[in-house]
Amino acid sequence: MRYLIGVDGGSQSTKVVIFDEYGRVVAQGKKDLRPMILSPEGFVEHPDDDLYDSFVAASREAMKNFPGKPEEIVGLGLCTIRCCRVLLDENGMLASPVQSWMDIRLSRPYEHTDPRVRYVTTTTGYMTGRLTGQFRDTAANCEYQWPLDKDTWQWHAEDEVIRQYGLKREMLFELQNPGDIAGYLLEEVAEETGIPAGIPVVATANDKAVEALGAGLLDQKTILVSLGTYITSMVPGDRHIKKAESFYTNLACIPYRYLYESGGIRRGMWTVSWLIDLLGSDPAEAARRAGLSVEDYLNREAAKVPVGSEGLMTVLDWLAPGDKPYKKGLMIGFSGRHNWRHMYRSVVEGIALTMKNHSDVMLKELGLAPESLMVSGGGSSGDLFMQVFADVYGLPARRTVVNGAASLGSAICAAVAAGIYPGFEEAVAAMVRVRDEFMPVPAHTEFYGKMNEVYREITLYTDEILKKAYPLFG
Repeated sequence: MRYLIGVDGGSQSTKVVIFDEYGRVVAQGKKDLRPMILSPEGFVEHPDDDLYDSFVAASREAMKNFPGKPEEIVGLGLCTIRCCRVLLDENGMLASPVQSWMDIRLSRPYEHTDPRVRYVTTTTGYMTGRLTGQFRDTAANCEYQWPLDKDTWQWHAEDEVIRQYGLKREMLFELQNPGDIAGYLLEEVAEETGIPAGIPVVATANDKAVEALGAGLLDQKTILVSLGTYITSMVPGDRHIKKAESFYTNLACIPYRYLYESGGIRRGMWTVSWLIDLLGSDPAEAARRAGLSVEDYLNREAAKVPVGSEGLMTVLDWLAPGDKPYKKGLMIGFSGRHNWRHMYRSVVEGIALTMKNHSDVMLKELGLAPESLMVSGGGSSGDLFMQVFADVYGLPARRTVVNGAASLGSAICAAVAAGIYPGFEEAVAAMVRVRDEFMPVPAHTEFYGKMNEVYREITLYTDEILKKAYPLFG
């Protein structure tokens, strides 16, 4: 048996999972990231060297639990957060803290103010350098504020275009494709992590694309909803569509393929965690008495609430976009019959309705009508989430055995690089398995359709109030 390490570095934690060559989890480790540093100017940074330190801690835990022999591990696929900016010195070490995708500076070109900065890269570029000593990065994570030619998967040929991003060509790393070997694990990293030195470190893609690969998203018969800190929906394609109105064209985790990505929800699943914290110790104690996790207990209790949460509706604007800073999260429709169960279900329904609306405009523009829905990410472990999504979309909703699909997508890239499988399609066929399927209840789908006629118009009225309140409260 050969084993593969899949790294999933997210906004809230780093997970290191060891798979066998058939995609079965044999060991794993997880380390929560530390709270981000927030500033009044809108800067959002990861403290110290948290991305690397959390990788080390998660790797130690995974290797401690690994039942095989270290020499049987044949590759490591590396995936970390997208849309971040990392400033490095000439040795490839941090010149300043990693700028989160939520940082206001990511909305504008890089400004070179620190003479120590020699390289400007992504989180995958930084972590590749730390693990291998090679200044290389995957082209498929250079989204947003990067001078990438999405047709060639290389840096733009014109230096003037690169300068428009505030960069110089010599600041940029060498680009590779998903499935390429970026380098080999350094001895000093092996000593810190327990991972064997010299194994191939394999390029993957941006975290959403890696998740799509790990969920088995290969054709347009299925639409994927990714439940993460940022929630979005995706369908694959073979063309770089440059002037879409309702979606983005991102690079996929298969070379020269693309993912069409709808609008999404910022701080999506973070909002669920926020609500759990807000509810305090009562649900937590009840969950303990029931022998359940807090999440499982909340899902069980909220499933008892009628479809539509008896009129309580939640708008998921807990983090406003940069061009609409007045937006705020809303719960509207409270009455004396509502309790925390309604609040929780309303958040779940709000996520599903919001994503249905984003998905619909994307699919209409693409002229697609998928036959099924795949849901991935931590939220997909809850039956309530799965049933609500099936009902809202009116489609069979599936989830895979490995719902943390980014770690499996990373391992698939490593499997292809190691030659275990001749290509990505063969690796997906062997390593991705569907866990179960939730069928839509027609009466619920009909109700949610009527409810959505009200739901999607809420902000047409509330935004005007929030615009007036913004000068007072920010």
